[in-house]
Amino acid sequence: MDTAADHSGQRPYRGRFAPTPSGPLHLGSLITALASFLAARHAGGRWLLRIDDIDGPRCRPEHADTILHQLDRHGLHWDEAVRYQSGHEAAYQAAFEQLRQSGACYRCTCTRARLAASSPAGIDGPVYPGTCREAGHQQPDAAWRLRLPPGRIWLDDLLHGRIERDLCREMGDFVIRRADGRIGYQLASVIDEQQQGITHLVRGADLIGSSLRQKYLMQQLGHAVPAFLHIPVLLDHNGNKLSKQNHAAPLQTETAAQNLIRGLHLLGQAPFAAAWHGRVDEILARAIRDWDPARIPKQLHLPA
Repeated sequence: MDTAADHSGQRPYRGRFAPTPSGPLHLGSLITALASFLAARHAGGRWLLRIDDIDGPRCRPEHADTILHQLDRHGLHWDEAVRYQSGHEAAYQAAFEQLRQSGACYRCTCTRARLAASSPAGIDGPVYPGTCREAGHQQPDAAWRLRLPPGRIWLDDLLHGRIERDLCREMGDFVIRRADGRIGYQLASVIDEQQQGITHLVRGADLIGSSLRQKYLMQQLGHAVPAFLHIPVLLDHNGNKLSKQNHAAPLQTETAAQNLIRGLHLLGQAPFAAAWHGRVDEILARAIRDWDPARIPKQLHLPA
């Protein structure tokens, strides 16, 4: 099943950071941004910034402005114009039409309540049981799911090694266009990576399932597949993911140097004492020079 070659190593390095503007960045966001930035700079490549604002109700322009300010104050400067997903809806809809016309997807009318009651738990979250797969729904306001074939998919993670899933039993058909007409996250992200020429994806380990889904979509659309590196997700004192939804404390730009040093220690990268107070540019210069992904803790989660 999984036969597409990964040509990322043959192209100039292009990485990216893609936050959702539903709130300011927190420590968990910082270590993702920092890891992707350092990997790109160490490789002599380019680092891009994308604002994932396709989900209109959750996203606010003032949060996007705050994120740009936070990154700038932490010395994480991007190389090209910021890409806003909200400006590329036409490209996402065109990709959806390509998949729809090829018969790769189908309408789904399942409600959230029905999905919660019928979807078995999987490694990466609930697995859609295929309720609407053969139903032949024609409702114009239905969601559209990608139809996955029997077989397995894998990726060779730069930290964790080979990661595999059974397409049907462990992943399940997933939404590529929502009932409200908006393109789903998985498909929009795939188009973004292709249009920005991304060769390496550095992201949190909570997105391993998304990476596998996106790799499958890339193969179906004939796109080059990037290399993947999934870093540990930070947990709060209750064992929950450090996130905006869980009210994680926003990054304070006044302590940018200390924030970077803390982030480097969490990533296993800081050979200097935590109390060392250098300038932001000095810290980053040393971190770029010494970047080694093999030193990142080989874990899916870390206490923050």
